[in-house]
Amino acid sequence: MAAPEEPELSQAQTEKLLQFQDLTGLESMDQCRRTLEQHNWNIEAAVQDRLNEQEGVPSVFNPPPSRPLQVNTADHRVYSYIVSRPQPRGLLGWSYYLIMLPFRFTYYTLLDIFRFALRFIRPDPRGRVTDPVGDVVSFIHNFEEKYGRSHPVFYQGTYSQALNDAKRELRYLLVYLHGEDHQDTDEFCRSTLCTEEVITFINTRMLFWACSTSKPEGYRVSQALRENTYPFLAMIMLKDRKMTVVGRLEGLIQPEDLINQLTFIMEANQTYLMSERLEREERNQTQVLRQQQDEAYLASLRADQEKERKKREEQEQRRQEEEKVRQSALAEERRRRTLEEEKERKSECLPPEPPADDSESVKIVFKLPNDTRVERRFLFGQSLTVIYDFLFSLKETPEKFQIVTNFPRRVLPCLPTEEQPNPPTLKEAGLSRSEVLFVQDLTDD
Repeated sequence: MAAPEEPELSQAQTEKLLQFQDLTGLESMDQCRRTLEQHNWNIEAAVQDRLNEQEGVPSVFNPPPSRPLQVNTADHRVYSYIVSRPQPRGLLGWSYYLIMLPFRFTYYTLLDIFRFALRFIRPDPRGRVTDPVGDVVSFIHNFEEKYGRSHPVFYQGTYSQALNDAKRELRYLLVYLHGEDHQDTDEFCRSTLCTEEVITFINTRMLFWACSTSKPEGYRVSQALRENTYPFLAMIMLKDRKMTVVGRLEGLIQPEDLINQLTFIMEANQTYLMSERLEREERNQTQVLRQQQDEAYLASLRADQEKERKKREEQEQRRQEEEKVRQSALAEERRRRTLEEEKERKSECLPPEPPADDSESVKIVFKLPNDTRVERRFLFGQSLTVIYDFLFSLKETPEKFQIVTNFPRRVLPCLPTEEQPNPPTLKEAGLSRSEVLFVQDLTDD
């Protein structure tokens, strides 16, 4: 049977939990929570009971075995792990600590107010970020000069670029803000950050971005993350479709404890990362499916357009062919009419046929290509063109023809040429009083 889940903490309870941990110096958040729950969240009674335990006074409470702290992520709370510096022991030490607490609070409050006012008089030069990549590269160079090259792989880019890469790759992003003047920074870098187990853990599990707060880029990030002390680490991941800080580690922390806390943060938020991966995969599959559907639609559309284009081309070709046939028919009709009009004109222009008893007349029998015979008389003094015009005016005569004598066979030059612009007369052509001439069809030549 599964153990019942612990109830979620309210905002006031979370604040009391962190305050109790800071006052007592306990590292286990679960133990702090159990102690407060046993005292009905009365922080004064819980602190007094903790002091009694340290002085050897037995407690009336018997806490249950330690269990992992159930982090409430439903309301986007950030898991905070604050390592306090060693607290004074004994009743006298605690009394001094509690007496000085209001004075320290007043001192730091006035110091913050003074710093805030100083910003208006002398703006912090770190407020203007002009070369963020240069700030990161400079920090890496300085870090390696002081601590060596054995360290986690630093992301060599801006904070925004690191966020974008972590978001795109669905990976955790660990941000380290380097406080150069803090008393715990040097020990943290040498004894924790540059140890082999921490290097292996970070390099294989997440992206690692770091910068000094003395650089404009690091200062800008520190203003966004609002760290309380150094060393400062923040775990960031894609949660609810936005890059969210899911864990904060502040103070000097040992390598094993750092790995445990980072592992705890990753396990507590693994379901969100898996959900984002599944959702992204589903979106990618939907996008691929939609792309395939779009490609299929475009292919179908192109096929339909191609069919429509071919159909239009066929219709245009048929139309052109029909237009060509129609134009050809019209041209043929115009040519036929022109030919008929020309034949009629030639017929009207022919000189009258001389009588049979005219001594200057010539009787010619024309044998047409269709074996039709036509007879007519002409005068010896008339040009051969008259013979041609007569035959042209006949309906039975082909459109193009030539006149040929029987024996000896020769073609009569009836039409003018460049060599002979004036065709000869019948007499000059050597025709007798009675001739038989053949009309040869030249239409197909």
